[in-house]
Amino acid sequence: MEKSAFEALGGSYMEVNGTLIPSLVIQNSESIGKYGRMRRQYLKEQHPIIFSDLLLSEQLYPHLVEIDRACHGRMELLTRQMAVQEGVNEALKATDQMEWVRRMNSIQNRVEEIVLNELIYLEEAPDDDT
Repeated sequence: MEKSAFEALGGSYMEVNGTLIPSLVIQNSESIGKYGRMRRQYLKEQHPIIFSDLLLSEQLYPHLVEIDRACHGRMELLTRQMAVQEGVNEALKATDQMEWVRRMNSIQNRVEEIVLNELIYLEEAPDDDT
């Protein structure tokens, strides 16, 4: 019997109720982090074609890991920049700790909203060619 293109690329099938379906596994899905999981859920619910394309091309896991890393890096950078811009520093922390906490929480909430809109809720997966 001739192999399918999927089998020729190393894929395999499993039989379920008399029907052969591709055996697909998401690699290390538990180690992608909060933002990677959010991106996966967004793609799965809002852009199932992009999700399927990434999954079938085995680019989903690397994409999710990259998104998670990018989100953490962007959050650190924006938090530092906004804290400097708004005067939230160690001096404030030493003199009025509750005010420092309030301001830092506000900054972190705004930064997370920015990062979610910039990196998680993109309409398309970034091209590898750019």
